[in-house]
Amino acid sequence: MKNLFSLILLLYLVNGCTSSDENPKNDPKLIVKIEVDPEQVRLGNAGTAADIPSGHAGQNPVFHQIAAHYLELVPSANTFLGEGEILYHAAETEAGGEKAIDFSQSKLVAPGETFLEIPLKSIQSGTYEWVRMSLSYQNFDVTFYYNDQPFTGTIASFVGFNTYIDKYLLKTEEVEVKANRKQGYWGLETLAGVVTGQSPEGATTVPNPLFETSPIPQGSCVVTGEFDMPLEITGNETSDIIISMSLSINKSFEWVDENNNGLWDVGNGQAEAVVDMGLRGLVPKVIE
Repeated sequence: MKNLFSLILLLYLVNGCTSSDENPKNDPKLIVKIEVDPEQVRLGNAGTAADIPSGHAGQNPVFHQIAAHYLELVPSANTFLGEGEILYHAAETEAGGEKAIDFSQSKLVAPGETFLEIPLKSIQSGTYEWVRMSLSYQNFDVTFYYNDQPFTGTIASFVGFNTYIDKYLLKTEEVEVKANRKQGYWGLETLAGVVTGQSPEGATTVPNPLFETSPIPQGSCVVTGEFDMPLEITGNETSDIIISMSLSINKSFEWVDENNNGLWDVGNGQAEAVVDMGLRGLVPKVIE
């Protein structure tokens, strides 16, 4: 009888330990997802609605991957860049000379995937009305026309302030750089091969509705957006908070439409000049 009691006690203890290991203490997180939306309002640098300029055309790219370099929760419109709650700052390097984003350590996600998971207990309690996100990389498909026939090309667009790129994959082709590249560097893969280029400084649109009260440095690609309802973090949360960072891709790929046909033409030995690949607005939303 004593041996039977000891066996029951042992089984209880083993089962108790197993149950405890399988159900660890709940640790609520802030979960950040990145979305892209072709129907979202198209904004200019000042954060106001912006139409396609006369003589230009644009299209909604089909996104494969996106990456961010910086994420900050902002209490008010008067909070300067860097004075809010900084949630994320990607790895940087001086391997290319000047300080730059280390692309080899960038986290690339598909639209809708989780980009970050941050324990809520590590975030300063408070009320946050705005968010700033610095984008660093985009990979997407666009349609171009050659001899009036449509084709698909894949573009890798580096929109961070400065990026050290060892190498990167376009669609099937790998491009080796091993150097820094300023904002606006891109690569394009088509059936004809790979070409690369560099957009002019300041050509990438970076919407900032707070440009009067909280400006951002040129070339930083820090897109600013306002929560529809302020985000409240108390420090006493018992469940996750999920935020969708919705980025406007409403005709975000823009070019000079020389023949005014609304198509990106690349025939006759010269492509119509691309003038902008910047995201066109940020709408952060608490979705759970």
